[in-house]
Amino acid sequence: MKRRRPPRLLAAALALGASLAAAPAPADVSIPFTRSTLPNGMTVILHENHDVPLVVVNVSYGVGSRFEAPGRTGFAHLFEHLMFMGTRRVPTKAFDAWMEGAGGWNNAWTSNDRTDYYDVGPPTSLDLLLWMEADRLRDLGPLMTLEKLDAQREVVRNERRQTSENTPYGKVELRLPELLYPVGHPYHHPVIGSHADLEAATVDDVKAFFAKHYDPANASLVVAGDFDPVRTRARVEQLFGAIPSRGAPADPGAPGFSDTKTTLTSVVRETIEDEVELEKIVMAWQSPRHFGPGDAELDLLSTALASGKASRLYKALVYEQKLAQSVEAEQESAELGSRFVVGVIARPGISLDRLEAALDKELEATKKTPMGDDELERAKNLVETGFVTRLESVRERASLLNMYQAETKDPGYAQKDLERYRAATKEGVRDVAAKVLDANARVILRVVPVKKGKAK
Repeated sequence: MKRRRPPRLLAAALALGASLAAAPAPADVSIPFTRSTLPNGMTVILHENHDVPLVVVNVSYGVGSRFEAPGRTGFAHLFEHLMFMGTRRVPTKAFDAWMEGAGGWNNAWTSNDRTDYYDVGPPTSLDLLLWMEADRLRDLGPLMTLEKLDAQREVVRNERRQTSENTPYGKVELRLPELLYPVGHPYHHPVIGSHADLEAATVDDVKAFFAKHYDPANASLVVAGDFDPVRTRARVEQLFGAIPSRGAPADPGAPGFSDTKTTLTSVVRETIEDEVELEKIVMAWQSPRHFGPGDAELDLLSTALASGKASRLYKALVYEQKLAQSVEAEQESAELGSRFVVGVIARPGISLDRLEAALDKELEATKKTPMGDDELERAKNLVETGFVTRLESVRERASLLNMYQAETKDPGYAQKDLERYRAATKEGVRDVAAKVLDANARVILRVVPVKKGKAK
């Protein structure tokens, strides 16, 4: 099954770094690269590294769920699946079969802002990986059929059921964006879309979506790993350079909305039932966009709040007061604006009113008093260690190069990215928390068990 959501940079970094000694990162974390642009507008980034006999091809398209038309939500994610349905030269199921036969594998993810496809294999597979990516970019859309659409439409609907509707607390991911952003905001609907919109999709709809967004000028190609750059550059130009382009579509952005000012003017409360045993509180705020002022400080705050047993919320709510079963916090960064989310699962017998009051007390403290020097140092070390550990992976370096290209237009942004965290101060974290974590402008979503005897 193809993945629907991208690995968040901080979340992925912490997952890698939490088990390691929290040691400072080296001064230089840059990723060497060369960048060029093909005549059709496609960006090509090469990262040569011969440490391991591995190559990665990563293709990022500037289309995510925020580019979808009303009544056609879920298209970006649907296409993540349709892109594996084959062309006249690479029949259905051959894409995976041929790649695996060459010792490779692939995956993909879709976010609010873009869709990313990556292939991994031995150096001998590089020609095949590039050829198949170029082939589907050129021909997959025009050759779409109702049979292909129906097959993947049902796959996506089942994925929605499995990952959200029938997963404990999974309904939060479906409902939270609708509560957090107003109708008309491009982040108002979940990435995976709705059953009704997926059912309504026609072959003509899909072909038009492909023609508009799957264009060389709207794509960035990264080749990373053990390869000959001169030969590879020539091969990329041969395979991708002749693909015609209509030009990159205009980014509609978020007309009427600002990434520095929340649209929430009050507390939005809702309680939903789910097939769970323990109750949960989720609080969410609109927060600064990825790489914007305050984004790094909120990453550090989320780390200090909920990463590990030494974190604030764990110590206060789980260990000392024994109100919570688990805690989580994350600055979920995105291009047009982010969301800062805190989630706490209650212990059996603990009322959500009591838990909410205790959680509010801890959050208010972060807005009034700077965290301790040791807290900030721990948060920075966790981020830096995980960041550098992630750079050890060729696949992750390819992903980062495309992410930086998409969001900053600078593939070499890794050093600047890390410096955001190094430059953060405890007073700065406090001030951002005080500005963003407004108790009167947030979503409070409660998840409670389905009442006994009530049908699902």
